[in-house]
Amino acid sequence: MRQRTVANRMISLLLASAMLLSLTSCGTILYPERRGQIEGRIDPGVAVLDAIGLLFFIVPGLVAFGVDFTTGAIYLPGGKKRKSTGLDGQALERIVAQETGVSIDFTDSRMRAYRVADDLQLAALLAMPAGQER
Repeated sequence: MRQRTVANRMISLLLASAMLLSLTSCGTILYPERRGQIEGRIDPGVAVLDAIGLLFFIVPGLVAFGVDFTTGAIYLPGGKKRKSTGLDGQALERIVAQETGVSIDFTDSRMRAYRVADDLQLAALLAMPAGQER
């Protein structure tokens, strides 16, 4: 009975490891800054690491290649990037009005945009008196 539970645990651990491996890919983990590329020269190092996955388990290796090609992380830097799907001012105004019920005009000359790195910087910015320039 004891041997059966140990064997079941080992099989479960092996299956969980295989599933975890299938959810990862080398290029996406090692080079997250490359995501978004749609073409370019393939990085041989990432391709070899993905191919090693094929040696151990076919499915995780194929998933690794698929994820790296889909995200673009398999390509060396300098390849073409996907166009950003940013929102224009009018779309953003509609979303803000729809979600908050407040109408905002981003073309107003009093409107200011700030880039904040974290919650503390945002809190400091919100605590500034109105009209004070940063």
